[in-house]
Order: sequence, then C-alpha cells, then structure tokens
Amino acid sequence: MIYYLASVWRDDLAAANLLTYITSRSVAAALTALAIGMIAYPPFIRWQRAAAVGQPIRDCGPESHLAKAGTPTMGGSVIIAALIATMLLWGNLANGLLMCVLIATVGFAAVGMIDDWTKLRRADSRGLSMSAKIVLQTLLALAALIYLRWHTATGEHTGILIPYWKDLIVPAGTIGFFLLGWMCIVGSSNAVNLTDGLDGLAILPAVMVGSGLAVFAYAAGNSVFSGYLDVPYIPGAAELVIFCAALAGSGLAFLWFNAAPAQVFMGDTGSLAIGAALALIAVAIRQEIVFAIMGGLFVLEAVSVILQVGSYRLFGRRILQMAPIHHHFEKKGWPENVVVVRFWIATIILVLIGLSALKIR
Repeated sequence: MIYYLASVWRDDLAAANLLTYITSRSVAAALTALAIGMIAYPPFIRWQRAAAVGQPIRDCGPESHLAKAGTPTMGGSVIIAALIATMLLWGNLANGLLMCVLIATVGFAAVGMIDDWTKLRRADSRGLSMSAKIVLQTLLALAALIYLRWHTATGEHTGILIPYWKDLIVPAGTIGFFLLGWMCIVGSSNAVNLTDGLDGLAILPAVMVGSGLAVFAYAAGNSVFSGYLDVPYIPGAAELVIFCAALAGSGLAFLWFNAAPAQVFMGDTGSLAIGAALALIAVAIRQEIVFAIMGGLFVLEAVSVILQVGSYRLFGRRILQMAPIHHHFEKKGWPENVVVVRFWIATIILVLIGLSALKIR
C-alpha cells in the first residue's frame, strides 16, 4: 500500500520518491516486521498459556527436553502474519516473483499449521504422517515451479549455475529444473524443521541465510550488477530483497522470545514455511548451489537423519548417539546453549563462503 502511494506521489514529494527504492523499503520492511512481532508475541504467548495449549515433547528425545513440554507453540504463525502485513505495506504486489514466494510460503505454513494442530488436538508429538506432508509439500512446490518456469524470467535460466567457476553452467532443461527445484524446496522445508530442535537454533541461521540470499537477489535484479558479477539477470528479483528483510525482522522478533529458555516455539507452522521460503528465493534467482552452501547447517541436519536411519536399517547400528546431529552433541555433553552458539558461528562462516561466490570466479 505504501509502495503504491509513494509511486503516485513521487513526482510531487521528494520523501515519497525515497520510499520507492529497494534499499529504503528493505529497511522499513525489516523494522515493520520486527515491530509487529515484538508487539504480537506477548499476547500470543499469554493466550496459549491461558488456554493450556503447549508443545508435546517426544519421549524418545533427550531427557533434558521433557521439561519443555507445554511451552506455547505455533509461533511461526506470527512470523507469517508479520510477513504478510509487511508485504502489503512495503511490497510491490504486482511483482510475480514476490507473490509466488509469498503465496507458496503461506501454503507451506498452512501445512505446518495442520501438523501442529493435529499434535495439539491429540496431545501427541506425532502430527501428520511424513507421507502426507511430503505429498502436500510436493503439490505446493510444483505449483510454484510451474509459475517460475513459464511465467517469469527464471524459466529462461534452467541450467544449474556452479559457483566459483566463470560461466560454468550444467545444462538441466525443464525436467532438471523441476527435479532440482523440488529437491531444494521440499528438502529445505523439512531440513529447517529438523533443525528446529533447540531454543534459537533454527531461526537465526534462517535469518542469516535469508540475508545472504538478499544480496544475490539484489544483484540478480539489477542488469548492471548482474552483468558485472556474472549472475543470471532475473527482472524483478530485487523485490525479493523486501521479502528477505521482512523475514529477518520477523525472525529476530521471534528469536527474542525463543532464546533459551524459550517462551514460545515456532512449530512446523514456522519451520516448514521458512525452509520453503528460503529455497523458493534461491530457485527464483537460480542460486541453488550457493543456497546449499550457506544453508550447510540445514543440509547437515537432514543428512545426519538420513545416514542415521539408513545405517540402522541396513546394518542395525547407529552412527550417531542421537539424530538430528544437534542431539548427538547434546548426548556428548555439550550444553544446549553451546550447541546453538557454535552452530550459529558455523552458519556465519558458511554464509560468508557463499557470499564470496559473487566475486570468486
């Protein structure tokens, strides 16, 4: 809304012209989403506590986590609400890439909300079956990929861009575009969900990765910068910076209340949506490999579960004391806050490595 008003008044009011720039609107979006979250979480938490609504905890997890049972959950719904409100205020809703990412993110949040509500209704840590979640995630991912392939400039770049090598692109075609996109979106959605097992562990890395992707989105949406930095030019991609900024602001507001000891959990409502949103941005700007590097923590968490399950089924033995891998370090005696901070540090390093791909060719 503010973007449109500024566009109308820009010729008559200098301040209005300032509000049409990506940089100005990004700062405003981050602060708006942060403010919405900071205002909304206290009553949200009080409401859940008054209604005796709380997160069920798996009895097969670390014993130290059993004390967290009953903590208010579905905090991701506030993140999504802040994203929607912020995009309505500061986003260009005529931008196809922005609307594709936003609508798909809301769809993944809806799947997570169904899963969270099922857990609460049954008072059980098991919600939707994995097969049901995968089917719903796949349908949403395919819908987004169809739009990106045939209705945006993303579809003109179906090859897989290999970072750190100049002009090295692996031909993929339409089938490869859909296969890689599906793996990226569905994989990231579930990987962030697996990472969300300790207070503050998932949200700050998500904010950092989203901020890193914002740099690539800005470059991809600018014909001069994209040419100079040798990244695919995707018209309209710079508008995704607004989305990334809003995600950062709402994520930091959530972290304020999710820092140990957590007052609220994001639940699948938040984790499935945030993981999908990050992947959708990466696919839209054709930076899937860079995304995998910057989001290496999420990749590690998912791979640790795959290897643990595979090893047990094939050889009858576990390679980790407990999966995902953050629980393994807890079992080895690392305090929860130590695991979280060290994983944050690792993510900072990985994001910097990913950002270096802009210049190292």
